[in-house]
Amino acid sequence: MSVSRRLLATALVATAAFGLAACGPDDSSDQGAGTASASAAPATAPATGAPATGAPASGTAKPAPSGKPTDGAPEGFCTSAPLPAGQKWVSVQKGTSATALVYKDTKDACGVDDVAHEPTGADRTAQFAPTVKGHLKSVVAAPKDVNAADLAKHINECIATPGNQKGFYPCSNGDYKIAVDASGKVTEMWERPSS
Repeated sequence: MSVSRRLLATALVATAAFGLAACGPDDSSDQGAGTASASAAPATAPATGAPATGAPASGTAKPAPSGKPTDGAPEGFCTSAPLPAGQKWVSVQKGTSATALVYKDTKDACGVDDVAHEPTGADRTAQFAPTVKGHLKSVVAAPKDVNAADLAKHINECIATPGNQKGFYPCSNGDYKIAVDASGKVTEMWERPSS
């Protein structure tokens, strides 16, 4: 019974040693995190006495920190997730009526906290479907679903006074995701909240 306990204790100590060896040093500096020197530690020999293979221990490689690519690519978030057919990101830049939306198409650009949507091209106009639904979102207020008249009111207030927090609903930065039906009418709009 004493031999069983001794073997169990040895196995526990060896397991703990392997667990600690797999953690590696904490390199939280912004001066080159993710370098090879932190991930090239050799594996230790198993407790059974078998020779070490020289391969790195599992879990020692550290990925480059998010937002700091090491291959020379732009930093930040640069590409939007694909949208379903009939949806796109737009930037509302002119007054809008309860029957029509005036907007510019957008292209993805790198942003610090999320993908940016830069306006591009000429102004476009799309009619609102009679049953259009608007979904307003803000970082300072609860989401609000609105009809076409209230959607136009919100858009026009935000164009007149960007960053307004005291109007009908707090303003965001003018980015909206829209859904367009087969006839080209806007059936739904989602405001993208921004701080």
